[in-house]
Amino acid sequence: MTAVAGLVGVLAGGAAAPPGFTALREVDPSIRQDMRYAGGRNFTGAVVDGYEEPECLLARPAAEALRRAQRVLLRRGYSLRVYDCYRPQRAVDRFVRWAREEDGPEDLARKAEFYPRVERGRLIADGYIAERSGHSRGSTVDVTLEELPGREVDMGTAFDFFDPLSHTDDPRVTGAARANRQVLKRVLGAQGFVNLPEEWWHFTYKPEAYPDTYFDFPVAVAEVRP
Repeated sequence: MTAVAGLVGVLAGGAAAPPGFTALREVDPSIRQDMRYAGGRNFTGAVVDGYEEPECLLARPAAEALRRAQRVLLRRGYSLRVYDCYRPQRAVDRFVRWAREEDGPEDLARKAEFYPRVERGRLIADGYIAERSGHSRGSTVDVTLEELPGREVDMGTAFDFFDPLSHTDDPRVTGAARANRQVLKRVLGAQGFVNLPEEWWHFTYKPEAYPDTYFDFPVAVAEVRP
């Protein structure tokens, strides 16, 4: 979930969603949604601020590009599974506050799953968490592959694993995991998505519909309906 540091843009406060946003479910209901920040299975251990529903919201061009990629993958016996899509600024703010807290005994299991080789106090300094995220602009998605009818494939690391092993082309990731990463990158790339090299799961559709605006409306389907 690495946020993007050093970005300049307009923060759209508590503004409502612009007309160009949509719910992915209404564009392609066949894409599996496993929205981690709307539940407790994430590095914070709780529902993250701003996630009122477990729904993927995106700028429409990005959602339609995912639909095109899904059509290709379905013919090959695969499907997309999304972990995160539009992310409100208040959620990014929560990640920053969390990163500045200290681990307690109750955090040991999550540390082992998400950041076993880096101290929580280093996550901001090492670039894993920052004050702005491309997700808040609405064209970025965290996504993986699954084999039909619903088995997640080996990608070499878990989603949101804060470690260089998550780099898409890390040479230590070989065999099926490396091949699966390349399939995901190739199929999404053909539809206009650009991978973040530090995270095999992170893709941004280009050109972005809102390249300079960071939105903060909550994740709820009603927010993107007329």
